[in-house]
Amino acid sequence: MLESLKDEIWRANQELAASGLVVGTSGNVSGRDPESGLFVIKPSGVGFAELLPEHMSVVGPDGAQVEGPMKPSVDTLSHAYVYRARADVQGVVHTHSRYATVFAVLGEDVPVLTTTHAALFGAPIPVSNYAVIGEEEIGREIVDNVGDGTAVLIRSHGVFSIGSDWQRALRSAQYVEECAEVAHLARQVREPQSLDPETVAASREWYLHGYGQRAILSGS
Repeated sequence: MLESLKDEIWRANQELAASGLVVGTSGNVSGRDPESGLFVIKPSGVGFAELLPEHMSVVGPDGAQVEGPMKPSVDTLSHAYVYRARADVQGVVHTHSRYATVFAVLGEDVPVLTTTHAALFGAPIPVSNYAVIGEEEIGREIVDNVGDGTAVLIRSHGVFSIGSDWQRALRSAQYVEECAEVAHLARQVREPQSLDPETVAASREWYLHGYGQRAILSGS
């Protein structure tokens, strides 16, 4: 079942580990099959180096496991909640990346300090309320807080990012960490000044419609 998607999501989880955004067994990537509505996610508590494509869990829209030799991620119900609430989302990534998690622990948004942040996110990266792991609560916090953006800091937990595919969700998670690291390091020198709204809007407009080889759709 969904063998091609299993292989993709296995590769996505390998890329997540290679990016340095996770350690041990924490963090995960999932991807949804738009035709069936099923999604594939990393199994719970398995090291990234040990994963094989056939280990991936296939899960239904309600979060119930449909196929797979191992129990799916403890974050499965939260991923399922996001997919049910957001038809445009086909990929979800979760990390505990260090600098972004610092902001999550402090309960602070990551401010817009660079043109990179402005272009990619168009707003501060928001922090949610505290939510219990293993239930739908985190998914609800993601949907309630993400707005037009692609990433949320879950209070005292880590980062969840979304995208129209897993590649975009992973790219979002990578840049969340870069923006958080820059913001944290800048604060060690002095309190930085956020970019003004006009600059943020102009940077975002340029990114959505002028960057790369083709226009990038909002929310990508």
